[in-house]
Amino acid sequence: MKRIDTPEILDSDSCPAEEIQTSLRDLGRVNRWFGGVATTQSLIEQVAHVTGLREFSILEVAAGTGEVSGIVRQRLARRGITVHVTLLDRAWSHLPKGSGAIVADALALPFLDSAFDLVSCNLFAHHLEPSALARFAGEAFRVSRRAVLINDLVRHPLHLALVYAGSPLMRSYVSRVDGVASVRRAYVPEEMRKILESCAKPVPRVEISPHFLFRMGAIVWKVIAPTAPPALPAHYPAPERI
Repeated sequence: MKRIDTPEILDSDSCPAEEIQTSLRDLGRVNRWFGGVATTQSLIEQVAHVTGLREFSILEVAAGTGEVSGIVRQRLARRGITVHVTLLDRAWSHLPKGSGAIVADALALPFLDSAFDLVSCNLFAHHLEPSALARFAGEAFRVSRRAVLINDLVRHPLHLALVYAGSPLMRSYVSRVDGVASVRRAYVPEEMRKILESCAKPVPRVEISPHFLFRMGAIVWKVIAPTAPPALPAHYPAPERI
């Protein structure tokens, strides 16, 4: 199945405000029911297992409502893992108000090197062309201390058929249209690996694992052995917060 890059309505500035909120709620259900939350949780648990660490600062890119991060934080807390999450998105209308979230460009992250233990994203990678995805991965790799975590869809004809079959579950027409576009423009693991390995020199260690219902989780490792975090959080002055 060839990758077809079709722009998504939710990414455009012309998407009506009411449709944005309905579509984000649809995405929340997709993440809760069909592997989004479980995949991110699994990736963080894998990093915790390998590094031996039980506390992480996380930058969640293209965070939207932040629901996935919130559920994952609660689940991990019950397993003795503490995460401190900073939400970032390109649009203030996607983010929860009053959360201290940051509005910024994912391809030019407004943070110093190694500012967060982990940089994570969910359902974001497929929105980017290969060159842009490599650029984002490079920025995420720069800003992370431990690893970059990517949770995304896998392009497959059966996945596309499931999206068509599940369209009645979506309450927004934007979700129904964008769901099809998302699968068509998603990557397969081999493509993802090649792009992620190009994000830094020397070539980083990349692990990609399959997850429930055509999800994949990628870890781009930066540092495995635990070391002391910097004394102060590092970021460039005054990114826009809401």
